[in-house]
Amino acid sequence: MAAPVHHGNVESALDRIYRNRFSPEERAAKQALWKVLCGSFFNPRYLTRDATVVDLGAGYCDFINQATAARRFAVDINPDTAEFAAPGVEVLATPLESLAEALGPNSVDVAFASNVFEHLRGPDVLLTVLDAVRTVLKSGGRLIIMQPNVRVLGGAFWDFFDHTLPLSERGMAEALTTSGFQIEECRARFLPYTTKGVLPTSASLARFYLALPPIWWLLGKQMLVVARKPSEA
Repeated sequence: MAAPVHHGNVESALDRIYRNRFSPEERAAKQALWKVLCGSFFNPRYLTRDATVVDLGAGYCDFINQATAARRFAVDINPDTAEFAAPGVEVLATPLESLAEALGPNSVDVAFASNVFEHLRGPDVLLTVLDAVRTVLKSGGRLIIMQPNVRVLGGAFWDFFDHTLPLSERGMAEALTTSGFQIEECRARFLPYTTKGVLPTSASLARFYLALPPIWWLLGKQMLVVARKPSEA
């Protein structure tokens, strides 16, 4: 019997796309990996216990469930996101372009985007989203971006059919500057491209990887860019 044919656009198929892309075992490995990433890298560097944090395109909530913060928001139009959100995480099923309407101006200390912007429909949408993020951030608030670096990856960027906006760390920094952000940190190489590849999934190997930045230059295919909303005088 032939498999059923699903019609519609990518946004309406997000739940099916990611259920097929990652098996339950791979999702469990990702969750364990993100526990290390947050505990050993993101939380101590960028988050505080009194902060308000928003995870843009939160997906299965791997980051926001582990984030150290007083208030945590997961933003994603994938209907599966609410199922995976930890207790206390507030889920907003809203497009990123409407972030300001959902959260309000000057309401967030840190915005986080992991493997999100490469799925946008083009540079115009990226600028619209960055403008919305800048609006919700408090004065001096940060936007942390981790995503595939097309300059390092080359053709492998297109291994996932819903990738539509190729960016290098330089292009990402240019978009941020155009949107009024100040660049604090810009790394061409941070993590490997995907957990389906060579990214260490055990806690001990992940900690070892994070502790040795020279390895990032060998295996890293994703950029890490940190930008700040300028402080108001």
